[in-house]
Amino acid sequence: MTKARPSPSKTSPLKVWAVSDGRAGIEAQVVGLSEALSRLVPCEVTIKRVGWRGNTGRLPWWLNLLPRRWLTPESGLPDSRNPDDWPDLWIAAGRATLPLSIRAKRWSGGKTFVVQIQDPRVPPHMFDLVIPPKHDRMSGDNIFPITGSPHRVTPQRLAAEYEAFKALIDPLPRPRVAVLVGGKSKAFDLSSERAAQIAHSIQIPLEQDGGSLLMTFSRRTPETARALMTARLRHLPGVVWNGEGPNPYFAFLAAADYVLVTEDSTNMATEAASTGKPVFVLKMDGSSLKFRMFHEELERQGAARPYGGAFHGWTYEPVNETDRAAREVLARIGVEIPQAAEPEPAVEAKAKPKAKPKPKARPGAEAKTPDAPAPPKTRKPRAAKPKA
Repeated sequence: MTKARPSPSKTSPLKVWAVSDGRAGIEAQVVGLSEALSRLVPCEVTIKRVGWRGNTGRLPWWLNLLPRRWLTPESGLPDSRNPDDWPDLWIAAGRATLPLSIRAKRWSGGKTFVVQIQDPRVPPHMFDLVIPPKHDRMSGDNIFPITGSPHRVTPQRLAAEYEAFKALIDPLPRPRVAVLVGGKSKAFDLSSERAAQIAHSIQIPLEQDGGSLLMTFSRRTPETARALMTARLRHLPGVVWNGEGPNPYFAFLAAADYVLVTEDSTNMATEAASTGKPVFVLKMDGSSLKFRMFHEELERQGAARPYGGAFHGWTYEPVNETDRAAREVLARIGVEIPQAAEPEPAVEAKAKPKAKPKPKARPGAEAKTPDAPAPPKTRKPRAAKPKA
């Protein structure tokens, strides 16, 4: 990568591009980190969804020699090398972005600082900064590992999303249990048998505790597993989102007393752990050493435990890795985070604490100082009786 780059302006907002192929899980990471930056310093965030003509996107990065030629017009990348057309920060994730990320700094004339989220599986020196999950076990001068992945969950967003679904959720009895169901991936699957086991393990304690269910599925959930779990649990009080209408995912996180999440998703587990609520991990078909290391990391931080068929609570410090990564990015590009001005101490703050109000003295009596000892009482001499 080209080392020289102009320092970002201290007065203008940072120009940030959040680049992905538009898949929900990938885009949430780049947008989440971009939003975290904008909470710390002024930023202009633009979401870029890159697309490739034909089968070009399936090529290995090293075979895609002229990537801009094969981009779809909707990708919105400039053809020029004018630095003004390029961002201060390029934040990307996903295989589809790699041919562009490794060239963005050169195309921008050295202006753009390139951040690649996840393990890019290419030499990391091709980027200015790589932010992988800790369970990918990457290390190096330009590597900043975090627990899980960046995301968009904040207390403010949870409160706003809950408000939008307040009328639907408020009448539901407690404990409210959010169940976040993933699906098929390289390492995991959700068979009908496993889906039935998960549904049964949720149904029994919910019926015993008299609580309610808040369940949502991902796009990767097999249709048979989705239908089976819905049929087994729909008699319980609660909401099973069928994918139609506004997505209540964040409202479910806000409303839940407990969160259950299948073990296949780093994003969902990290988002759940950011709430500070007890997180239980649901076993699926398959296994993965990396995911086991990830869940063990959440357990060490006190955020998650394997689900054993019963709900119980505990407390921990919410996992807030997205803000930590954002601070590291700003430190790398030399942008200081403005400190909130502390008000000067008032004069009264330096004085001694005010004494309690003195009781009003009776008319004709002298006021006494509470701390001073009371003066001794003077007795009048008795008048001598005349002798007979």
